[in-house]
Amino acid sequence: MADLGFLRGAAARRGALAALCTLWIAGCAGHAARTVEARKALDRHDPKKALELYNQELKVGSGSELPKQVSGDNALLLLDRSTILQQLDQFANSSRDLETADKQVEMLDFTRATSHEIGRYLFSDDTGPYKARPYEKLLVNTINMVNYLAQGNVAGAKVEARRLAVMQKYLSQTENDPTAVLLGPGSYLAGFAFERMGEYDEAIRYYDEALKATPYATLTEPVRWAAQYSGYSSPRIKPILEGGKASGSPKEEAEILVVLAYGCVPALRAERVPIGLALTGAALYLDGGQTQAARRLAGQGAISWVNYPSLERAPRAYGMPSVLVDGKPAPIDTVTPVDDLVRAAYERAKGPVMASAITRMIARGVVGAAAGTGVAKASNSGALGMLLAIGAQAALVAADTPDTRSWATLPARIAISRVRLPPGKHTIRAVAQGTVREQTVDIPKGGFAVVNLTELSQ
Repeated sequence: MADLGFLRGAAARRGALAALCTLWIAGCAGHAARTVEARKALDRHDPKKALELYNQELKVGSGSELPKQVSGDNALLLLDRSTILQQLDQFANSSRDLETADKQVEMLDFTRATSHEIGRYLFSDDTGPYKARPYEKLLVNTINMVNYLAQGNVAGAKVEARRLAVMQKYLSQTENDPTAVLLGPGSYLAGFAFERMGEYDEAIRYYDEALKATPYATLTEPVRWAAQYSGYSSPRIKPILEGGKASGSPKEEAEILVVLAYGCVPALRAERVPIGLALTGAALYLDGGQTQAARRLAGQGAISWVNYPSLERAPRAYGMPSVLVDGKPAPIDTVTPVDDLVRAAYERAKGPVMASAITRMIARGVVGAAAGTGVAKASNSGALGMLLAIGAQAALVAADTPDTRSWATLPARIAISRVRLPPGKHTIRAVAQGTVREQTVDIPKGGFAVVNLTELSQ
């Protein structure tokens, strides 16, 4: 009987260890796991496969379909799918996905929420509504302007420009966050849309916002032209006007605008960090009682690790894109590093998120420690009781899954090339991330063409 008891105890110990390993792995699962294969397909320059995988997640047959449920995590999946559709030149479908998702996704307000509320939105509870970062809300309008302009729909781009202005104004008044507000490409495209509609006062105001973010060299002539019909001035506009007069006329010439969106921002991933390192990172956001409780539970072995959402490592350096128009190099204006905005937003939220993770671990650790003590008392084997106690604590800790939700298919870089030339047929050759796009356009006098190259590989 003693041997039988020992064998039963050994089997129980093996079962507990297996359960412990399973819980350890399961605790790292989350939203990122649902999209990792699609993102790998993008890295292989296979956007069609990425679209297929996102359609499977959304339970639809093609990119022209919306899922029955567009709220919850599906809204975020639609955001991801929208940029893939843009890469495939399915601009109307991309626009529909963006506008559908934008209505479902609220913005995380860093000014009105406490640090723990911010942490709750960004950590765990990943079945709750997704809260978009400010830069994500701005980029909805920016990317959608590209969709409309690529289709020649200036009126649609104007609507997105107005929405962008409302969001920028809100952020500038409440967030005081330059990395969120100063997204030059959106203001540049908004100015382009209003200029094309002959609304020069609005155009030059948007151009001024773009110049506040980035010294776009290609805006010199458009600003000088629009200023002839507007009394608007600013510290950025004045030197441009003093430097000379507008040459030529957009009403007599043709214009080509090329938007290059390439690379992919780092996605969030689940990571476990030692409790000591976590306490150091969250020190400013925990009170003395919380810190003591965490250290006490760590000393008892109830907490050793904290589940945490971290950013993926930076990819290799991105090469400079190029544009040829009729075989001649066209200037590439300042490249906007969207991935830097993502990292900056992550670093600002890192402390509160880590503090939230620790406070949740404290609550679960206390319950786990109590459960472990009860198991140990009820067990005839001290070793088995200890093992099962650890397993009970691990089960509670592993249940906290980091929220790895983010708009993971945003381009890491956005660049603009803009040239004026005689009306007629012209061939544009754009290159980014090893992908080549060649397109011939026929532009009438006073007309324009917007060519987009989106390449979402890292």
